[in-house]
Amino acid sequence: MENIRIARSPDPLWEIVCSVCRLQSKGGSIAFDPWRRAVRTRIRSGGAPQWAVRMLRTLMPYAVYMPDFLTPHLEGENVSLTAGIDRVLSTPGRQLRAELTALEAAARKPVAYPALARGDIEALCLLGKGLRTYHEAFLAPAWDRIDATVRADVAWRSRTLAAGGTRALLETFRPMAVWHPPVLEVDYPVERDLHLHGRGLRLIPSYFCWRRPITLIDEALRPVLVYPADKTVAPLSAAAPELARLLGSTRAFLLRETAARDCGTTSELAAAVGISLPSASQQLAVLREAGLLTSRRDGKHVLHTATPMGLDLLGVRCG
Repeated sequence: MENIRIARSPDPLWEIVCSVCRLQSKGGSIAFDPWRRAVRTRIRSGGAPQWAVRMLRTLMPYAVYMPDFLTPHLEGENVSLTAGIDRVLSTPGRQLRAELTALEAAARKPVAYPALARGDIEALCLLGKGLRTYHEAFLAPAWDRIDATVRADVAWRSRTLAAGGTRALLETFRPMAVWHPPVLEVDYPVERDLHLHGRGLRLIPSYFCWRRPITLIDEALRPVLVYPADKTVAPLSAAAPELARLLGSTRAFLLRETAARDCGTTSELAAAVGISLPSASQQLAVLREAGLLTSRRDGKHVLHTATPMGLDLLGVRCG
C-alpha cells in the first residue's frame, strides 16, 4: 500500500463526532467516564451546551448512520474548528439532501431538522453554532489531553514508519487492523470493501474513537481511516502540561524526542513528532536559540542534542 499519511494533530470535527457517540454508549469506562460525568453535569445546567448536545445527537445517532458532510476533508494548516465548520456550512445541497435522507431511513424516523436538508442558510448557521458551542463546552477543557494523546500516538507510529516502512507501520494497528498484502483487513462494524484506486489512505488518530476504526460512507470521497489513538503511549511525562504551555506542544515534543535519543537528526525528529522537515527545522532553531539544545553538522545531516538546561526543563537528571 503506497501513499499512506498520518494526520499530525486531532481533527476537531472527528473528535466532535466520536465524542457524541461516546456520550450515547457505555464503552471505554476507564478512558471516558470522567469526561462523561463532567459533560452530564454541564448538561444539567441547561442553556446552549444542553441544546447543542441534543441537536448533535439527532444528527449523529450511535451505531446507526453518520452523515459524511459532518467530517469534511481537512489537512495541513486547515485542521481547525473554524475551517471545519466553514467546510460543513458549504456542503452542496445535493449532498445534504442525500445524506440526511439516508439518516432518516437508517434511524426510521423523520429528520429532526428538515430545513437543514433543504440547505436553508439559517439552519446551516444553527448547525455551525451547535458544533462550536459543543466544542467550546465539552472538548476545549480537555483539549490539552486530547492533543497530547494524539500527538504521542503520531510520534510513535511515525518513528515506526521511518524505521521499518509501511509494513511496520501497519503492524502497529493489530488486532484492529491486519495487513495481508495488498489488503488491509479492518475490524469494522459492517462488511464492506473500500478500494483506494491509487488515491492513498489518510490515517486520522482520534482520542474519542473507540475499539474499532471508522471511515466515510461515500467511497467517492478521499479515503480516510479514523482509528483510536493509543492511550498507552506516554506523552510528555513529568511537567508535561506545563511544558507544553510554556513551549507549545510541538516544541515540547521535539525537545523530549531529542533528549530520548541523546542525539537526533532533523529528519528523524520530524518523523518522530509527525511534522514536516521545514517545520522541524524552524522549531528546532527556536529551541536552539533558547539554549535548550545544541546542533552540529555531521556530513549531510544536522545532529541535535538537548542541553543540560533542556534536560532540567524535562525533569531529566544529567549524569
